[in-house]
Amino acid sequence: MAKATRVQLSPQALLRYQLISAVQARVLAGMGVSQAVSEVVKQPVCDARGQLRRVSERSLYRWLVAYQQEGLQGLEPESRPHVVESAVLPVKLLDFLRTEKEVDREASIPELIRRAHLLGILGEDEQTSRTTVWRACCRMGLPLGRVRKAADRDMRRFGYPHRMLMALADGKHFRAGVGRLRRVALHILDDATRYGLAVVVGTAENTQLFLRGLHGTICRWGLMKAFFLDNGSGFISDDTRQVVARLNIKLIHGTANYPEGHGKIERFHWTAFQHELRGLDGNPEVDPDPAALELRLSHWLYQVYNHTLHESLGRTPLERWNDDPRELEFPLDRQWLDDQFVLTIERRVSPDNLIPYKEVDYELPRGYAGQRIQISRRLLDGTLSIMHEGRAVVLHPVDTTANAYSRRARKASPPPSPPQRAPKTAAAMAFESAYQPLVDHEGNYPKGENDD
Repeated sequence: MAKATRVQLSPQALLRYQLISAVQARVLAGMGVSQAVSEVVKQPVCDARGQLRRVSERSLYRWLVAYQQEGLQGLEPESRPHVVESAVLPVKLLDFLRTEKEVDREASIPELIRRAHLLGILGEDEQTSRTTVWRACCRMGLPLGRVRKAADRDMRRFGYPHRMLMALADGKHFRAGVGRLRRVALHILDDATRYGLAVVVGTAENTQLFLRGLHGTICRWGLMKAFFLDNGSGFISDDTRQVVARLNIKLIHGTANYPEGHGKIERFHWTAFQHELRGLDGNPEVDPDPAALELRLSHWLYQVYNHTLHESLGRTPLERWNDDPRELEFPLDRQWLDDQFVLTIERRVSPDNLIPYKEVDYELPRGYAGQRIQISRRLLDGTLSIMHEGRAVVLHPVDTTANAYSRRARKASPPPSPPQRAPKTAAAMAFESAYQPLVDHEGNYPKGENDD
């Protein structure tokens, strides 16, 4: 596989990549491109502002071609002047739209246009495009979402024929130990074989937990073609989308109560709870530490579940996995894989050598005050680092107490300059004239008048 570059996508590019992922996931399942595009555009998609929107087939085809020709960079929107409201509609109509949306959030665009005609905001013969009004409302951030109906949801069943074409992941909350502490186990399954790929345990379902499970799965089993996730906070974050896009994995976010997407992983969770998780609640012999629980659940996943007969397969997941003819696809090397889980941010350094990140101030080495620098974020452990004097330096939160008692660094004093010859004053010249030396510069006495 070709070596990928580390890129950071904009929210618009991430949305386009999500739509392309939905198309290519259907193509992997044996569907034609035109049919896949027609099905994807029928489903509303949630943009960066949390609003539902639709895209046209023409736009989706254009993004597919741009992705095939230029990769992820081809999905970035073209730079053009930003229009805040509208350069076509009159100001009084824009003010009317804001006022009406504050009173009636559910009013449709045609309804608003009819009200504007009746109230004299628009003339009787003045024609206004609904698309233009809709775009103006989008630019002003007015609510335009609608309640989704059951007919709008694509709930047909799917099933991939070979391993690592589609992976499923979801978290299961449970309690462990005598203190009944809350924990979450995130399992990753293969869609075709139901083989348990990995399990990670944490105190909450977040982005770092999922990315750690994804990294371990790829290290052990290779890259998957697509990933099916729900809309949990750790699955819809920009960090998750950035990493999955870098790895060229198609990301699919399912809707609520989707039987074919969530049903498989939910059925697995029922099995895990009945066989393993329910015996951890209140058990004094169980260590509630996430690392200890992860070791315990990994043993059950690899040594018990994968060797147990699966009803829908008619055989064990391990047998189905080993008999699959598809070759596993591993990354180029470990360093390349680790680099895909590192993102960069730009921050300005304060005069006291601090940068803010998530309401925490991190201390930098001296010499960066007032500069804008690139900070590397390692998503697997959440650490920040910078390149300082040719090496990566990990940043830590500022310790104000230690700084209060530590000695202040002082600038090194310049080295002493070589001694200079003292200037010859007039007094020195008069002294030398009055008191001539007894010998010449060669150390000889001067000859007298009677000397031969």
